Amino acid sequence: MAENRKRTAARWVELLSKNELPAITSVASKLDKFSNDDISSIPKLCKVILHNQSLSSSVLKVVNSGNRISKRQITTVSRAAIVLGIRTVKNICLTSKILDGLLENKNLSQQVCKRLGMLMANAFHAALLAKMMLPEYEDDTQEEVYLAAMLYNIGETAFWSCDSEIARELIEKTSLPANQFQKHCQETLGMSFNELSRGLAETWHLGDLLRKSLDTPESRTVEMQAISLANKLSFYITSPPNNKREFNEFNEVLNSISHIMHIDRQILRERIDETRVLAISLLNSYGASVLDEYIRKLPKEDDLTISTRNATILLSQEKAILMTVKEITRLSKKGHSINELLNYTLQQIATIFHFSRSSFWMLSKDKSHLESRVSYDDYGEVIYFHRRLDINKNLHLMDHVLQNEEATLVANYRDPKWRNYITEDIEKLIANGVIGFAPIMISNKVIGMFSVQYLGAVEKINSEDFSLFNFTIEHLNMCLTAFSMRQ
Repeated sequence: MAENRKRTAARWVELLSKNELPAITSVASKLDKFSNDDISSIPKLCKVILHNQSLSSSVLKVVNSGNRISKRQITTVSRAAIVLGIRTVKNICLTSKILDGLLENKNLSQQVCKRLGMLMANAFHAALLAKMMLPEYEDDTQEEVYLAAMLYNIGETAFWSCDSEIARELIEKTSLPANQFQKHCQETLGMSFNELSRGLAETWHLGDLLRKSLDTPESRTVEMQAISLANKLSFYITSPPNNKREFNEFNEVLNSISHIMHIDRQILRERIDETRVLAISLLNSYGASVLDEYIRKLPKEDDLTISTRNATILLSQEKAILMTVKEITRLSKKGHSINELLNYTLQQIATIFHFSRSSFWMLSKDKSHLESRVSYDDYGEVIYFHRRLDINKNLHLMDHVLQNEEATLVANYRDPKWRNYITEDIEKLIANGVIGFAPIMISNKVIGMFSVQYLGAVEKINSEDFSLFNFTIEHLNMCLTAFSMRQ
């Protein structure tokens, strides 16, 4: 049966170009008409951009973000084109259209959305990393490398964007090791994602450098190396190594980048971190902040133990919760501080369920406001997230949780039942995602609450996970009460 569903790479290219991604195809075709080095093309290019509000908005946001030569606000597309250059503006437009086109697809399953989000974040991050690797090259070359790196895996990205039966079947195999997963997809589809990328690059006229890098990946030119290494690095950042062999391969990538940039590893790490900050800032400019969670810091050797622990936890969340509950009991009996109990529990919850952000909110003594004291990401690492929210003025949802003294899951904050509880501050906190709350209590007195959330619309908190989360908090509250009575 699988044989009957196989298509040639050319057929897949035709399908995706004409049926699945027509808007991207149209924009790519229009942009290709304008010369990268002909200044007379600027008025014509600007005219095309001005006819598309989304594109013109993206160009202006990007040109005004970050450190630019001029500190004055740029308010016209024509001025942006002069400051940035034609090739850069074309890249911004194509990046914007790709992000818009793929993020707006509402018919995809949760698993496919997650895979697509990861690939899109990887591609965007890889583009900026590749550009970072060539600081001494001319702007046009940097922009060409940026585009080639971003579109290097466009074949797979485009494939997942189509809501097909075969895509829904293949997504179930993503738990396989990366190489095995790619091989399985190739055998099922009758072509590799690399072949599909080559076909789309040709059809959309996405640049000679991209086509060459896909046709001859063994090429040793610095530009080709930058494209390949940037994609490998962005993959390791999103999916950190979980064994010694993979970590050695990751180190080899860093060594190769150090070599072509002629800088030491420490300086390279600083440059990569600067690029991460830039990537997050630009994604916000493109209106794609939902991808921020995939733009992570460089893996460290200590992460190996974390990844191994997480892999075990994924096999049995119930067992991980049981171990956490036992440890909470032990810590409370040993006389550890309340803060240690709170921090340990919150970190374990973040790690077990891979929440994008897990936070402890402290209730002020006069009960007038809540303030976030500590937050963890999905790897159990402390992240900076500080908010102070007034309760008696405009914090209806969290005030509702405190008054009812029970865990609350907000799966869809647009649901009419939450209409009277969602304020501007709460909407910003939820960030188009899902959020759950649980009050923290000592002797039936509320001292604050935990919030757990997935940012963006990619993942959901299912009822079973939330039930386990609530069970853990109820046990924590019981231990906090017993602990306080012994003091």
